[in-house]
Amino acid sequence: MKVVTAAEMRQIDQDTIEGIGIPGIVLMETAGSAIVRAIEQHYPTCQRIGIFAGKGNNGGDGIVIARQLAHIGRDVRLFLVSPEDSFTGEAHTNLQIAKRLTASFGNLSAAPKGGLRIEEILTEAALESDRSLDHIASCELLVDAIFGTGLRGAVRDPIATIITAINRLPTPILSVDLPSGLDADTGHPLGVCVQADRTVTIGLPKRGLLMHPGAELAGKLEVVDIGFPEQVVNAQDIKANWTSAAQASQWMPPRPAFSHKGSYGRVLVVAGSTGMTGAAALASEAALRAGAGLVTLAIPKRLNPILEGLLPEVMTLPLPETDVGSLAASATSPILEFAEKTKSILAIGPGLSQHPETVSLVHQLIRENREQRVDLRMVIDADGLNALAQDRETLSRLNSEAVLTPHPGEMARLTDTAIPTLEADRIGTAQQFAREHGVTLVFKGAPTVTSDPNGNLWINSTGNPGMATGGMGDVLTGVIAGLMAQGIPSESAAALGVYLHGLSGDIAAETLGMHGLIASDVLKTVPQVIYSLTQKMPEPKR
Repeated sequence: MKVVTAAEMRQIDQDTIEGIGIPGIVLMETAGSAIVRAIEQHYPTCQRIGIFAGKGNNGGDGIVIARQLAHIGRDVRLFLVSPEDSFTGEAHTNLQIAKRLTASFGNLSAAPKGGLRIEEILTEAALESDRSLDHIASCELLVDAIFGTGLRGAVRDPIATIITAINRLPTPILSVDLPSGLDADTGHPLGVCVQADRTVTIGLPKRGLLMHPGAELAGKLEVVDIGFPEQVVNAQDIKANWTSAAQASQWMPPRPAFSHKGSYGRVLVVAGSTGMTGAAALASEAALRAGAGLVTLAIPKRLNPILEGLLPEVMTLPLPETDVGSLAASATSPILEFAEKTKSILAIGPGLSQHPETVSLVHQLIRENREQRVDLRMVIDADGLNALAQDRETLSRLNSEAVLTPHPGEMARLTDTAIPTLEADRIGTAQQFAREHGVTLVFKGAPTVTSDPNGNLWINSTGNPGMATGGMGDVLTGVIAGLMAQGIPSESAAALGVYLHGLSGDIAAETLGMHGLIASDVLKTVPQVIYSLTQKMPEPKR
């Protein structure tokens, strides 16, 4: 599913109205109807509903919602937070309709089948009056339709005070399109912001609804289609996507009946050192769980007995080692020769160590891969990334098939940028790095963002806080490499791997809870998730 900026959404709206000829009043009515259906589905027992409406199109949507809810028998109070004479366009038209209808509904207390009352709250004094507070507090559901994507600058009083007041109430809040006060592009509050229990966003999700802290402020997110033509959406050349089960299913390759282990590719995992055998084991098994036909683990020779016993389905390639039990630089040639001969995907980094010789090994693998025109596809994580951070010139030697999977700390070292700066714009960070270095970047976090060298972006929709524990990144490395081995393009394998990894964590958490969830729990669930996608089944319960 496409994910839009505020500017892209405004252009889609404008092109639909002016280019296609669907009137704005029709789009507003359709949006209101879709949100009313969501209210009926999620809040069927709420009879007294308060709707806060601003003067723009978001407020216009709110007025339509108020009218339609009253029509189906709900008791509705429409709280106007802008003067009546400031409403324009379709919002003004719908306000006039609502005003004419209030007379037919009569007094709320005397209307057994619902009604509509309009009340202005234009000052802090009006909000704090006993009458207004009583009316707001008596509602069983509050609908936030104050600001949409057009908000510029910080929210000011009296609306800031209104938002603060409704946030303090125990009443559930449903936001229309996005929580009022949220920056639609960054997900950061513009001063005070509504804390919604649920957000019903119109047409397409906005970037800010998927990024921290916007995702938390939005609560449960639902996207409703109001009929924006596909050709209008596609004309925008939208770069960002929200990875869904439908998209993930399309990426998964078929598994023909007449096939063999060689049909599904090979992975060579370059990983492990003394004290870090677990990372190597997790990455190797994850590649198999993701569907790779054959996996070989390149390890320091002293670790071979341990890992041979631990991983019966994984072959091993014992290699020269340093005096501390990490891979030596002299292991470069045998690794490249093996990978070239077997046409393996290289997964480099889990538990590798930062010994100077091992760091040199990482740089030599990348440089000789380019200089010898071997052009192996690589996934680089953990100490592979830490090695690159020590000499960033090697980044220029990576081919366009490379996938890098840094967490914020590793990204900070790769870019020499403070973590808060990177986290403030996860999308821009990923796109800039991927374009600058011509690689696919998986910027791990909440949410994980994947960007290809052309700036195409996938924001992940799966995963949970229980996955914030050691070894999870090693599993992800193996999953991505295993998918690449099956012939999936690097950028698709990266985005798909992130989705599968997160959903596997969600399913594991459903059974085990988030506290104490470990990487091997997620590892075991990967085949179940893949099965659900390849069989075109609904997503497993989470």
